[in-house]
Amino acid sequence: MKYLNAYLLFFLMFNLNSQDLNLFERENFIIENDTLNYRILKPINYNPNIKYPVHLFLHGSGERGSDNSSQLVHGSELFLKKENREKYNSWVIFPQAPKHDWWGYKDPYKLNYNVKESKAMSLVVKLMDNFLSRNDVNQNKIYVSGLSMGGMGTFVILNLRPDMFAAATPICGDGDPNSVNNYAKKIPIWIFHGSDDTVVSPKKSLKMANAIIEAGGSPKITFYENVGHDSWNNAFAEEDFLKWIHSKTKKQ
Repeated sequence: MKYLNAYLLFFLMFNLNSQDLNLFERENFIIENDTLNYRILKPINYNPNIKYPVHLFLHGSGERGSDNSSQLVHGSELFLKKENREKYNSWVIFPQAPKHDWWGYKDPYKLNYNVKESKAMSLVVKLMDNFLSRNDVNQNKIYVSGLSMGGMGTFVILNLRPDMFAAATPICGDGDPNSVNNYAKKIPIWIFHGSDDTVVSPKKSLKMANAIIEAGGSPKITFYENVGHDSWNNAFAEEDFLKWIHSKTKKQ
């Protein structure tokens, strides 16, 4: 998987142009003895007097590490497209979980990737709390997306910060159906999954959608026929993916 991601990153850089990829600036969030690597894309034609939306993106398990690059393998191209940068101008944050961690948080549902207790998600939450205090951030337009392990992390962070986000798009993920009550009615959620996914069963997304409905929410869900685990490609190709996300404003 390590070599596959290195190849994918090389392929991505070859097609995107490494200069474009480097628009995602390398940053580190350090608190006490812990460090979270992340990449951040600045709004195009940045103006410090404008309040911009923020889009947090959580990668999958194969992109974990310490290179502060692999997390850009999936999804970065979508945000780097000139038309998207102009139409949906925002901050975009791609944190990277360490190799032996995941986007969990004292998880009660055993999706822990052999990790006893996750620090990565705790650091992401603290990073977001810190970043959203800036004057150039639109507090009412904060979004989160994630794929596979990041789809699981999306449900985790919604539970941890139910008042932070205006919309969420978990892709081929899973979650705890008993932890949706505090965000089900607040946050519009569009769930994606491939019907033929053998890595994370599409039943997991259906389970979460049903739990959100039972809690009074109204999720949107899309299943892709004859598509396996890489349903993020289909999700990113949705004409309304970013349009739907940016149409949402946090409920007061």
